[in-house]
Amino acid sequence: MIKSAIFDLDGTLLDRDQSVTLFIDRQYDRLVKYFSHIPKKKYISRFIELDDRGYVWKDKVYQQLCEEFHIDQITWEELLQDYIMEFKNHCVPFPNLFKMLDELKNNNLVLGIITNGKGQFQLDNIKALGIENYFDVILISEWEGLKKPDPLLFTRALEKLRVSANESIFMGDHPENDVKASKYVGMKGIWKKDFQWNHVDADHIIDDLGELPSIIAALNTQNTKCY
Repeated sequence: MIKSAIFDLDGTLLDRDQSVTLFIDRQYDRLVKYFSHIPKKKYISRFIELDDRGYVWKDKVYQQLCEEFHIDQITWEELLQDYIMEFKNHCVPFPNLFKMLDELKNNNLVLGIITNGKGQFQLDNIKALGIENYFDVILISEWEGLKKPDPLLFTRALEKLRVSANESIFMGDHPENDVKASKYVGMKGIWKKDFQWNHVDADHIIDDLGELPSIIAALNTQNTKCY
């Protein structure tokens, strides 16, 4: 019986690609007096390229941007601070996020998030999406001193939720950090499709968050038939 659903954040619940594009477009507009010598499209595309879908922290990104584009009227530290303060105002959820969470809660599942990243920054994004109160446990790598795919991070979440691995699913967009890592500790690994990969060894694959409740219901039906 599946009693718990645990999720990655970026690329799974939060549409990070769309959020980043929205943020950087508006950052350019807000700070245009410092960027007027740079074509807007060029600034946006280079930021997105350097960001590498969140795998490069923004101190490195802004240092590189300042160097390449000769930005000297504002410091990279100030740009980084702007990112930290403003990104949360541009968070875009994937479709059917709230519908899915409501259904899971109505089915009495306990819910968790495990995400890599900076503690307060990621918590601010969770709050900005309006989903914090759905979750019984939120583990963020900086605050936990562990980073996915470390299995201890997954077992810690299970312990806090008071469920066993075989009673839990984990859903994320990364084949190694999310799917493989959760399967390693005995959870059902569900892949939220991402264009970067063609084939992922997952227990289930979904395109839309709205598919998850029916997958869990099917797993519970299968488990019932096994007895």
